[in-house]
Amino acid sequence: MTTPPARTRQFDLRRLYTAAVLIPTVYVIIAHLAPWALTLLLIAVGSIALVELYHICFPAPVNRIVIGIGLAAFSLVVAHEHLSLALVDLLIASALVVSIGVALSSGPTDRRWNSILLILFGVLYIGIPLSTVVSTRSLPDGAFLVLFLAVVTWASDTGAYYAGTLWGKHLLLPSVSPKKTLEGLLGGLALAVGVALLAQWWFASQLSVSDALILGALLTGAGLLGDLFESGIKRRTGVKDSGGILPGHGGMLDRLDSLLFTAPAFYYYVAYVRGLSPPL
Repeated sequence: MTTPPARTRQFDLRRLYTAAVLIPTVYVIIAHLAPWALTLLLIAVGSIALVELYHICFPAPVNRIVIGIGLAAFSLVVAHEHLSLALVDLLIASALVVSIGVALSSGPTDRRWNSILLILFGVLYIGIPLSTVVSTRSLPDGAFLVLFLAVVTWASDTGAYYAGTLWGKHLLLPSVSPKKTLEGLLGGLALAVGVALLAQWWFASQLSVSDALILGALLTGAGLLGDLFESGIKRRTGVKDSGGILPGHGGMLDRLDSLLFTAPAFYYYVAYVRGLSPPL
């Protein structure tokens, strides 16, 4: 294991400025506006992340990008309306729509199949996970559960970033992400568990202290996998950031990468392990 380059020990203040704007805005949408506001927000940020993904992975034509965005938005609307549509049914329907759209377009056959697979990958990677945030919002006291998910995911990312920047020496997986360190992981875990306990005491009383401890660790692990997964995509495609829409954070996909893995883990824990279910 080697020591990360000295430049990783410099803080990017733009991260703080961006967070100072985004955090209050997201809080108001989650806690004080109607559920549709959160769904529309997720459709917007998910669409931006999808465009970034398609751009860095494959130069898909605009019409195919629109198909991917439409299917991802459809998965969020399905979750919002509590429709009984299984994941496999949604994917089959998505595959059918994409196949028809691509079949009617021009171009070499291999590029058409690449488009089909990439569009479906985007729906599965971005649309379906974000739909679990909408499903979480539909649970009893769902606004507080989504807020719990957001603050713990943010705490894990923040703790990992600053602990890794200050003390990071032992690299976790340099072949995928050259900046991820064991010290960063431990810092993210410590802050995530601490914030989870505080959130449980403050506003998420439907969860127990043991739930907070478990979720702090679970979301830290899931968030790390999400970060490494996106890092693998960027490393394979030779890009540093998915975009530049968020100063100090890169692209929208860079900001959502952890949430795309923590959201499903959180939803299935509270819905099936804890047994919370949406009202009929």
